Amino acid sequence: MRESPSRSTPRSVEADGRLVNRDGYGDGTAVRRYVADPYHRVRRELAVRMLLDGVRSGGNGVAGRDAPAGRPAAGARRPVLELGCGPVSMLADVPDPPWPPLVADLAFDAVVAARWPAVGALCLDVTRPLPLRDGALAGVLMGELIEHVYDPLALLRECRRVLAPTGLLVLTTPNLAGLQDRFSFLLGRAPRQVNPAHPYLRMHIRPFTVSLLRDVLRRAELEPVLVRSNYVGWRLRGGRWVKSRTLARLLPGLGGSLVVAARPR
Repeated sequence: MRESPSRSTPRSVEADGRLVNRDGYGDGTAVRRYVADPYHRVRRELAVRMLLDGVRSGGNGVAGRDAPAGRPAAGARRPVLELGCGPVSMLADVPDPPWPPLVADLAFDAVVAARWPAVGALCLDVTRPLPLRDGALAGVLMGELIEHVYDPLALLRECRRVLAPTGLLVLTTPNLAGLQDRFSFLLGRAPRQVNPAHPYLRMHIRPFTVSLLRDVLRRAELEPVLVRSNYVGWRLRGGRWVKSRTLARLLPGLGGSLVVAARPR
């Protein structure tokens, strides 16, 4: 399989990263634990809703108001692919999807667990070219994946390549510049997203802010069309988490997880 010309990370380093992520998420224990948390449940629901509305509307907008209810646009007959699905696909609870859902993951066990009700499943490495033809997909969904790869630009360019001209990419990623992290940085403390001692944040390689994510998407010839967030929150001493959905709607750039939709330019 051909290699991306933009990749400059030593192969041994990439291999180590793949092993760490596969061991950390492949068996499903960690994934099922955080999927049950309301914080991640809202993030996943936002991403799926943006994908549903955007694919149904074709090139007419993300909200889907321009497409007749229940009738997908012509491009939506192409499949939608969830990259890094883990053992609990975000597409699993979509009733009667208007497009054939596909799932893909690095860990074989995760692909097997997430396979139903998808019409197809792929075990693949997202740091390599995707085994799909140009323009094959109506949509691509990535939940908390892009921060785990050394070359996110190469991954986004592959997503751009396999999307139809009216296709939609929806991704979620932790926000490096959440409300509490901004204040912490002013006090000389590092944002939690770059904590090398954290049980799972240590596996995050490329943290993003809204502005950086928009820039990288545009460099990959993808135009951001909508930015949302799950919660704006503040963790108190003792571990209590104070969070607001209202603030997340008003100021998504301060939220904990970024949920972004983008279309091919």
